[in-house]
Amino acid sequence: MASWASRQALAESSAWGDRPGKLAPLASKPSTVAAALAMEKVTAYKDATSYNNYYEFGTDKADPGVNAHTLKTSPWSVEIEGLVKKPGKLALEDLLKLSPMEERIYRLRCVEGWSMVIPWVGYSLAELIKKVEPLGNAKYVEFVTLADPKTMPFVGSRILDWPYTEGLRLDEAMHPLTLLSFGMYGEVLPNQSGAPVRLVVPWKYGFKSGKSIVKIRFTEKQPGTAWNKAAANEYGFYSNVNPNVDHPRWSQATERRIGEDGLFAKKRKTLMFNGYEAQVGQLYAGMDLKKFY
Repeated sequence: MASWASRQALAESSAWGDRPGKLAPLASKPSTVAAALAMEKVTAYKDATSYNNYYEFGTDKADPGVNAHTLKTSPWSVEIEGLVKKPGKLALEDLLKLSPMEERIYRLRCVEGWSMVIPWVGYSLAELIKKVEPLGNAKYVEFVTLADPKTMPFVGSRILDWPYTEGLRLDEAMHPLTLLSFGMYGEVLPNQSGAPVRLVVPWKYGFKSGKSIVKIRFTEKQPGTAWNKAAANEYGFYSNVNPNVDHPRWSQATERRIGEDGLFAKKRKTLMFNGYEAQVGQLYAGMDLKKFY
């Protein structure tokens, strides 16, 4: 079995630029999903790792960066459950060697109105899904994240129903853009960014991309998701980035780029499907995207 260390690269730079030199480097190659690349300035590592939503470590954007050092990421495994031919538990080392690592520069858009451009390292979730062979009646994929009150000080708060869960339709999960990520900026994921393994679904609001995943479950019925259960009128199951569907408490028509757009800078227009409409729009052909928000 390959060790974590054997998956690391010693290169000092990546496709987007120099590594931050903060954490262990992670081997990757330029993405083959070329059309998915965001041709924009990459958000500074400091900004991307100090302004986070990870409520298990606090509700303020700075809290995860301060509190997530308590997260224990080794040993780690992900349980595969539900409607698959090959259920079981996969150690992190096995997940790392399942497919070659790619570096993909994706936009991240959060429902509060802010955005980033981040070079993620991982591979299409479809590679894992094909390996476990979903059954014919599997229509959805549920993602369950770690909820450890010993290392996550805000687990147990009344904000959400813990553990944090998210879900996708199977065809969304199989789309090449849906990334199983193990790193960012050429290095392993920082704790506050969802170490050691997380989801990145670039055409959906950020809360759809579950952090620190411990279970992946295949189901026939649409799974409940953390924010949808907490406030269904504000957070729909699909949560596709859509400038035409406002959050009940704020507009989604514009966004603020973290680290680049100052307090008085003109905001950017929000792009449909976060700019990935050409790649994913066909997944929702014929759907009322205001009803299925």
